[in-house]
Amino acid sequence: MADMAATLFDDLLSTITDKALRRDVVDRDELLAVLASEDDELLDVVAAAARVRRRFFGRRVKLNYLVNMKSGMCPEDCTYCSQRLGSTAQIMKYSWIDTGEAADASRRAIEVGAKRICLVASGRGPGERDIDRVAGTVAAIKNSAPGVEVCVCLGLLKDGQADRLREAGADAYNHNLNTSADNYAEICSTHTFDDRVATVTEAKTAGLSPCSGAIFGMGESDDDIVDVAMALRDLGPDSVPVNFLIPFQGTPLGGRWELTPQRCLRILAMFRFAFPDVEVRMAGGREIHLRSLQPLALHLANSMFLGDYLTSEGQPGQDDRAMIADAGFVIEGADEPTLPAHRHDLVTLRRRGAGSSTPANT
Repeated sequence: MADMAATLFDDLLSTITDKALRRDVVDRDELLAVLASEDDELLDVVAAAARVRRRFFGRRVKLNYLVNMKSGMCPEDCTYCSQRLGSTAQIMKYSWIDTGEAADASRRAIEVGAKRICLVASGRGPGERDIDRVAGTVAAIKNSAPGVEVCVCLGLLKDGQADRLREAGADAYNHNLNTSADNYAEICSTHTFDDRVATVTEAKTAGLSPCSGAIFGMGESDDDIVDVAMALRDLGPDSVPVNFLIPFQGTPLGGRWELTPQRCLRILAMFRFAFPDVEVRMAGGREIHLRSLQPLALHLANSMFLGDYLTSEGQPGQDDRAMIADAGFVIEGADEPTLPAHRHDLVTLRRRGAGSSTPANT
């Protein structure tokens, strides 16, 4: 019976891989099967998903760098977040850093290989003065490094704000869905899943490249994981950050340690099958949950953050670069398109079509 079950899973994994290589939709039951695979099957799952990763991204790894422009004091109550309303987590709290400080931090990251700078600020969403401030920072970064990508993450957007960010030179907007629609009320009460979907849609309509992903390790089920992946797929993001919960003491999820390295690899493999030609990024929590299996994750994700996160330290940048080289990968160059040609062209068309009466449908 065990041999028969193994054969059936091998056949299913082959079907899933072939679908992903053709960019056909891998269906819900198939994605669930990846998450439910046994430890004895894990290396087979990783190898299969790695074929898909190599088909569309080769051995390139894109480096991203976070600039935390405003930390703490957020009025939202997201249970996973150290910056949430009521958090007693021991983090730095400060108002907006100035444009020069943000540009200098970005320049140093670009010099060691960062291709995308992510400007992040805590809060429900930006005011008009905040948009002006961020627009100035985007311009300063672009003036010194015209080819670098700048992604902005400011929370929920109001009408017209995404257009202003695009006009200022921003390339992308990040707003994660975080968990499934059914599970969302378990992690936040001050805004809804639909609010997040609306902001991603607003950014995409304005011509910004949509960046949206999720956080895992918050008590979600396999169904929740697949549900949020499918909701993201409906939105059509160009990049999908996969975060693993950093359980900050002083938050409602502090002390929750339910992930294993194997579980994290299955989640990353599932996302690669669901998003075969989209940038899948290892994001927060990779160091503490993947641990010594981080190099294996490079066979699944084609993108990662370099250095520290918003309110927690990451692996030293020199260690990240050594890990990439030791695993046989190369850092993606500034002039190399991240996305395969067919998707890269869609991003360009969407940006050109923004603001017209018939925007590009991507």
